[in-house]
Amino acid sequence: MSSTTDAPTPVAANEVELVITGMTCASCANRIERKLNKLDGVSASVNYATEKAKVTYLPDIAPDTLVATVEQAGYGASLPRTQEETKGDDPAVFDETDQLRQRLIISAVLSIPVIAMAMVPALQFTHWQWLSLTLAAPVVVWGAYPFHKAAWTNLRHGATTMDTLVSMGTLAALSWSVYALFFGTAGMPGMTHAFELTVERGDGSGNIYLEAAAGVTTFILAGRYFEQRAKRRSGAALRALLEMGAKEVTVLDADGTTERTIPVDRLAVGMRFVVRPGEKVATDGVIEDGTSAVDTSMLTGESVPVEVGPTNEVVGATVNAGGRLVVRATRVGSDTQLAQMARMVEDAQTGKARVQRLADRISGIFVPIVLVLTLATLTFWIAIGAGLSMAFTAAVAVLIIACPCALGLATPTALMVGTGRGAQLGILIKGPEVLESTRTVDTIVLDKTGTVTTGRMTLREVVAAEGEDEAEVLRRAGALEAASEHPIARAIVTGARARVGDLPQVDGFANVEGLGVQGLIPEGGASTTMVVGRPSLLADWSMPLDAHLQEAMVRAQQDGGTAVAVGWDGQARGIVVVADAIKETSPQAISELRGLGLRPILLTGDNEVVARAVAAEVGIAAEEVFADVMPADKVAVVERLQSQGKVVAMVGDGVNDAAALATADLGLAMGTGTDVAIEASDLTLVRGDLRVAVDAIRLARRTLGTIKGNLFWAFAYNVAAIPLAMAGMLNPMIAGAAMAFSSVFVVSNSLRLRGFRAH
Repeated sequence: MSSTTDAPTPVAANEVELVITGMTCASCANRIERKLNKLDGVSASVNYATEKAKVTYLPDIAPDTLVATVEQAGYGASLPRTQEETKGDDPAVFDETDQLRQRLIISAVLSIPVIAMAMVPALQFTHWQWLSLTLAAPVVVWGAYPFHKAAWTNLRHGATTMDTLVSMGTLAALSWSVYALFFGTAGMPGMTHAFELTVERGDGSGNIYLEAAAGVTTFILAGRYFEQRAKRRSGAALRALLEMGAKEVTVLDADGTTERTIPVDRLAVGMRFVVRPGEKVATDGVIEDGTSAVDTSMLTGESVPVEVGPTNEVVGATVNAGGRLVVRATRVGSDTQLAQMARMVEDAQTGKARVQRLADRISGIFVPIVLVLTLATLTFWIAIGAGLSMAFTAAVAVLIIACPCALGLATPTALMVGTGRGAQLGILIKGPEVLESTRTVDTIVLDKTGTVTTGRMTLREVVAAEGEDEAEVLRRAGALEAASEHPIARAIVTGARARVGDLPQVDGFANVEGLGVQGLIPEGGASTTMVVGRPSLLADWSMPLDAHLQEAMVRAQQDGGTAVAVGWDGQARGIVVVADAIKETSPQAISELRGLGLRPILLTGDNEVVARAVAAEVGIAAEEVFADVMPADKVAVVERLQSQGKVVAMVGDGVNDAAALATADLGLAMGTGTDVAIEASDLTLVRGDLRVAVDAIRLARRTLGTIKGNLFWAFAYNVAAIPLAMAGMLNPMIAGAAMAFSSVFVVSNSLRLRGFRAH
C-alpha cells in the first residue's frame, strides 16, 4: 500500500492600496510601513508623497485588519471605494492644501510684526514685548497645532518623528519667553534686545524668543504648504490622464437606428456606440462602420491623424477628426488602454527606489539621535557655565535645524514629477527601480522588425529592362498583385496606386504556390499574359532575365530587399523591389543612443544579408549584428552580453521579444507592439518611434540625478547645520527659515523635471 503526500498549493496573495491620513513626514511613513510589515503574510510599502500604502497580503487576512493596524499606529487609513460607493457623494472634496494655506496666511500676518520688532530695535517701544506675546502665542499654539497633534499622537505610541522636533522647539521657545516675561527681567518696561545671527552668553532671564517661535512656525508652515501644493502639481499628469476620457457616450440600441446618450461608466463590452466628428472615442473598440481620421496625439504624441475604417481598432480618449464612426466596445473601465496607462503611472509613483528606502531608514533613527544631541547641547552649555539662555537657545536651534522634511520629499517628488512628465510624453515607467537601471546601462539591443524598421513591406524601387517604362512595369505588376493577399503583393499594390494611380482589371488570375502569380490584362480587345514572381516562374514561361535585370536583382537582395520579376508578352520587362522600410527616425535615434554612451546591437530573426543591410543604413557596425536568431536565442544573446559584464537594455515589440525584454537589465517595449511584450518590459514607449527610447533613457537618468541631488542636499544640509547649531552659532529663527528653504528647494528642484523636452 502506497501513500502520497500532496505538495502544498501556493496561495495567491491579494493586493490593496490604502489611503493614509495623518502623515506629516517620511518618519510617519516609515513607522506605518514597519507596523504593517510586522503582520504575518503582509508586505507593505508606504509612500509619504502619494499618501498611499500598497499592501500585499494573504487571503486569510481581512483588509479591515490592515486598517486597524494603521490606526493603532496613530494614523488614519481607508480602503479604496468602489464606483457604487462614491455615487451621490458631494462633489466638493476637502482640500488639505486650502486649509494649510489659511493657517499659513494667518500665522504670517501675526508673525511679521513679532519678527520685525525683534529685528529692529527702533520698533521696540515701551511694553513691545507684551504685544509680541499676544501676537506670537496664537501662532505657536494654533498655527503649529498640526505639529503638536502629530507629535503627541506619536509619543503616545512610543515614537518620535520630525514633528516632535518642531513641536518641542517652538513650545520650548514660547515657554522660555513666558517665563522670562513673568518671572525674569524681560517684562520690565523699556526692555530692548538686538537681533543677532549668533547667540551671546547670558542668564536668559532678560531674553525672549517669541520671534523664533512664531517665525519657525510660519517658515515650516510655508514649507509644508509648498510641499503639499507640489504633491498636487506633480500628480497632475496622472489626473490629466484619468480626465482625458469622454464623460458621456451615444450608444445604438439593438435595432441599430435608435441613439441614446448614457454616462460612459455604464458602457459595457459589446455595446455599439457612435463617434461623431470632433468627439472623443468613449472607450477601446473596433470600428464596425464608417471611415475617418483619428487624432491619437493625446495618448501617443503623434500629431498626424491615423486613417481608420471597418475592423480597425480605436483607443478611448482619442479624437475623431473626420467622419461618423460606429464602434463596438471591446474594453471598458479599468481594462482600457487609458486606464492601464494611468495605473502604470500610479504604480510607478507609489513604488520606492532603493535610494528612498535608504532615506526612510535613516529618518527612522534620525529623530532620536537629534533629541539626544539636543539634550547633550543643553547639558554641555550649562555645564561649562554659559548660562541657561545660551544653552537653551543652542538646544532649540538643534531641534529646529534637524527637521529632515527635505529628506522625506527628496525621492517621492522627483519620482512623481518624472513619471508624470513621462506619461505626458508617451513614456510609461513601470517602477522606480527602473530609474536606477538606466544609470548603468551601457549596451542596447534593438529588435529589427517593428523597432528599427516599420515591420511592413514597402515598395523601394522599380528597375525596368532596356527600352521599358518603369511606370508601366509597376502599373501592370500592381494590377496583377491586386488580387493577391500576400504581404509582398500588398506592398506592390500600395506603392503602385501611390505612384501611378488607378490599376487595370485582371482576368484569369492564378496563384502559383511558392513562385508567384499569373493572369491576363485585357487591352484593346486583346489580352496580355502577365507573370509576376520568382525568376524561375518567368523562366517556365520562357521569359529569362537579361544581364541588367539579374544584376539589379542581386543588388536588391544584397541591400536587404525582396526582388519580384515582372514579365509579359514572352519577355522579362523589369523587377520590383520591396523591403521592410526603415523608420525615418531610426538612424538619428541610434546616433543619439551612442551619444548617451550606449553600444547599439541589432538582433533579428532575418537572414544575415538583410540584417547587415539594415544595420549599415542606420549606422550599426557589422560586428554588432546578430541575425538568424530564434526567440529562445534572443535570450541567450542578452545573457551572453551580461556574462561579459555588460548592463543590457533591450528594445522590442513582439511576442518573440518578451523573454528577452524580461531577461535584460532594462526592457523597453514599443507601445505599438504586443501586450505580452509590454507586460515583460520596464518601460513602455507609446509611440513606435525609436527616438522615444532615447527620450526615455534621458528622462530616467535625469530623474535619478534629481533624486540623488535632492538627497545630497538634504543630508549635507543637516550634517553641516547641526554642528553649527550645537556650537551656538545659529539663531533658532534663522535655523527655521533655512530648514523650510531646504524643503522648498527639494520640491522646486524636482519640479524642474516638468520642463524636460522630448523630440
